[in-house]
Amino acid sequence: MSIFPAKILLATDGSEEAELALRTAVDLANSTNSELHLVTVGGVYRSPYDIPEYGRQLEEALRRLEREAQEVLDEQVRKIEEAGGTGAEAHLRMGGQRDQEIVHLSEEIGAGLIVMGSRGLGGLRRALMGSVSDSVVRHAHCPVLVVRKEK
Repeated sequence: MSIFPAKILLATDGSEEAELALRTAVDLANSTNSELHLVTVGGVYRSPYDIPEYGRQLEEALRRLEREAQEVLDEQVRKIEEAGGTGAEAHLRMGGQRDQEIVHLSEEIGAGLIVMGSRGLGGLRRALMGSVSDSVVRHAHCPVLVVRKEK
């Protein structure tokens, strides 16, 4: 039995911080012979109440958000390949809360490690806006590696 995770989930939004997490996840997966998965959560949390008069615009906006999220995911797959990663499985999640979608997917695939970037918001900003990485750390069933850029 290995102490290394069999599956690593990289949560990415294409940001600068996520780029550092991507390189870290690829290095870890390659050095431990782990399976690499990546997820991008796009869109916004969708209310169960649909407003009929805005239905068409809402659907068009959601389709645009999904296209943009798919582009981010495709770009991240390309960067993983450039960084020497192979066989990464990509997952696109839409419409849910980012932290919950990451945790749910990690459970579905049986991830042994979640890797993600952090913008390093200060205490007040974090309290007002929330932090996806903080929430994932609190709710994940497995270890979470939060990668931050050097100051």
